[in-house]
Formats: sequence, structure tokens, C-alpha cells
Amino acid sequence: MGVFSISSSSLLHSPKYCSLHSNIPTSFKNPKTSNFHPERTQFFQNHLFADSPLYPSVKCFSQRQEKQQLVQQVEAEQQFRDFERLFSNLNQATLKREPGSLSSSILLVAGTTVGAGILAIPAVTQEAGFLASAIICILCWIFMVVTGLLIAEVNVNTMCELGSGGVSLVSMAKRTLGNTGVQIACWSYIFIHYALLVAYVARSSDILTNFLGIPLWETASLFSLLFGGLCYFGSQRIIGAVNGALVVGIIVSFTTLVVVAGGDLHWDALLRSNLEAATRSIPIIALSFVYQNVVPVICTNLEGDLSKVRTSIVLGTSIPLALFLVWNAVILGTITAPEIGSATFVDPLQLLRSTNGVVGPIVDVFSVLAIATSYIGFVLGLSDFLADCN
Repeated sequence: MGVFSISSSSLLHSPKYCSLHSNIPTSFKNPKTSNFHPERTQFFQNHLFADSPLYPSVKCFSQRQEKQQLVQQVEAEQQFRDFERLFSNLNQATLKREPGSLSSSILLVAGTTVGAGILAIPAVTQEAGFLASAIICILCWIFMVVTGLLIAEVNVNTMCELGSGGVSLVSMAKRTLGNTGVQIACWSYIFIHYALLVAYVARSSDILTNFLGIPLWETASLFSLLFGGLCYFGSQRIIGAVNGALVVGIIVSFTTLVVVAGGDLHWDALLRSNLEAATRSIPIIALSFVYQNVVPVICTNLEGDLSKVRTSIVLGTSIPLALFLVWNAVILGTITAPEIGSATFVDPLQLLRSTNGVVGPIVDVFSVLAIATSYIGFVLGLSDFLADCN
């Protein structure tokens, strides 16, 4: 009741107010009494003070106060959302904040995860069948997502402890594993990354040499200079845009490949299942979900905002999961039972190439794009790691 909250001395000492207050029954003065009735109080407010010249102003003042409180609450919530980040990424040239894009982080995780090896998954799952291999694939995806989320938690907590961004495996290992753990983790990281980068360059140069008809060393140099230079000289926004375009190309080429290869799909072949054979494919399938090396990169790009980092990890790995399941279903659904049960090993992809001449060029395009996105992710992860060593 706005009238009883007025503290103006002129109102308290006005004859009208004093006379009205003296005539108020005790039940209205003290709402805690046993005969307090809210209906009577509302009636008293509406009829007794309705003709008071101060009542409209008191009501307007109450509405303005509520609006101000609502605006202050919205501003406080906006400030809280803004400061969910730990720091701000600044452009060294303009000194303006350049926050990382959530969509770019999602596509970076997806592009790093999707490699040319996805096309070889049916070769190791054909004995297990689609249902059993799909269960193994989903379980491996859950495991790898959890490991990425844990790395993100350690990375952001290390940022908070050190008070700086750009934290990679070195700082995390120092904080959690000690000096011996740092040496083991760092040398293993370097060995795996350089080995994979060499494999990416070698495979992409093979495909480009067959397509362009130029020497192998030239295509290897061209691939390395093009994408290595992009990662070294390009800004975060440019790298995100190029990687996003490559991921879109992957999805388009994959869709085309599925349409071409799935023309003779036998749905009953997808019901085959062999759980015992499926367990032997776990190492290959698990390695197909490797992306954890770019988790420190996206933590830095997203300024330590854990909610966005978690979203990028879950959604970024969901794209490769969908591609894996669809491709596995298409290939295993087009292979006849005698070929699957035969003693001799048959590569489903090579069989598909031999039966359909359109498949080969599409596979090459998909492979080059997938290798390029994986190369970008691994170079960014390695660059972040080497910067953390200094």
C-alpha cells in the first residue's frame, strides 16, 4: 500500500491525513491482528484515498520505481553474461576486442575431428555389422567428449591460476603432473603432432599429384605453404572463415558421396550385429574422434567462457559422429552377405570405387578437404603448444 510508505512531513501533518488516520479502525492499522481482512483493506484504500490529490502521484512514483528496478536488474544480468569470459582477445594493431566466434569454434572442432580416415571405418566394422559398430561408435564419442570437457576444465582453471590466456599443455602439465609428467607429455605431444602432420602432407600430395599431374614435392610444398601460411599469418577471423568454408565443402562432398553410393542400399543388411567383433574396432573408432589438441585453442579464442567451450566441444564432435554413422550405414548396407562373410578381406571403399567411376573423384575431393581441416587444427594446436613453452 503506497500511501502508508509516504514519509513527507507535509503529508504526515496535514489535517486531512491526520483525521483520516484517526478514523482508521485498529484492524487496518495493525495487519497482524486476528481480524485482519485483505478485502477490507483494499476497499479502504480504494474508496478512502481515491479522492486524494497525492494518490495518483504516489502510484506513478511506484511504477517508475518498479521500472527502474527492472532496468537495473536487466543491466546487472547483462554485465554478468559479459564477464563470464576471463579476459578479452585484443587485436594488437587496433587494440580492439575481437571475441572468438562460437560457430567458428564448433567448426574448428568438427574439422579437426573429421579426417580422411572416416572413409576407411567400414573396413574395420564390416565384420561387426552396423548395429554393433554404431553402439561402439556412440560409446567412443561419449568417452572422447568427456575427455575434451575435462581438458577444458583444467585449461580454464589454469588460466585463472596464472592470470593469463594462451594456456596449453605445458602449463596444464606443470600444474597437475609435475616435472616428470611435463617431460613425458611434451615429448609425446611433439612426436604425435609432427608424425601426423607429415602423414597429412604425404597423403594430400599424393591426391593432388594424381589430380594436377605435377611432381610430388611440388604438391607437398604447395599444400604446406598454403595452409601453414594461413595458420601463421592469418588472423583468428580469417582462419575461422577458411576452416568453415572447408567444413561446408566436406559436408557437401560427403552428401554427394552418400547419394551416389547409397543407391543400392539393402536395409536388411543393417540388422546384422556381432558384438564380439565390434570390440576389436574400438581403437580405430576412438582415434577417429581425436580433437583434444585444439581444446586449449578454443578456450583462448572464446576467452575462457566455459559454457561456450562446452557447447563447441559437444556440437563440434556431433557432426563427425553423424558422418561416421551415415557413412558406415551406407557402405555396410550396400555390401552383400557373401562378401562380408568371405575369408578374404575386401576393402569396401575400393570395391565401391571399382563398381562406380563417379565415386573416385568425389572421394579425392572429400579426402583433401578433410586433411586440410585436420591440418589446420593440428598446426594451431602445435603453435599454441610451442608458444606456451616460452
